[in-house]
Amino acid sequence: MALVLDPFRNLDQIAQQVFGAGRSAMPMDIYRKGDEFVAAFDLPGVDPASIEATVEQGVLTVKATRSLQPGDGVEVIAQERTQGRFIRQLALGEFADTENIRASYDRGVLILTIPVAERARPRRVVIHAEDSSAEVAGIAASRSGATAV
Repeated sequence: MALVLDPFRNLDQIAQQVFGAGRSAMPMDIYRKGDEFVAAFDLPGVDPASIEATVEQGVLTVKATRSLQPGDGVEVIAQERTQGRFIRQLALGEFADTENIRASYDRGVLILTIPVAERARPRRVVIHAEDSSAEVAGIAASRSGATAV
């Protein structure tokens, strides 16, 4: 077995915990699919029972815990995967239908499907024209410099 020694690994871990430096322990992708937004969070090795997703005042909060629990007589040789409690927050704004968010967890990925609220969906504005074709012709003619008859 090869053992890689990295004297700065512990300093990197401390800097990440104290300053939030480095990569997030809960990386995510967000994309739009029709009238829904999909947020996918990478949470490998996380017990699904430790995952909590809440929405309060337009902010979606995802919390999860990953912990290494070696049994008795187990000596940890290397521990590079971030352990502990992770939190991500997303401001949803007015677009989200927060009452109908769906969540699933499969193969270490938490998927949150956030429907776009009906009031935030694009809609066509109906334009009502006055019933005066002569008036419209007069406006078009005045813009071109001609005189309407």
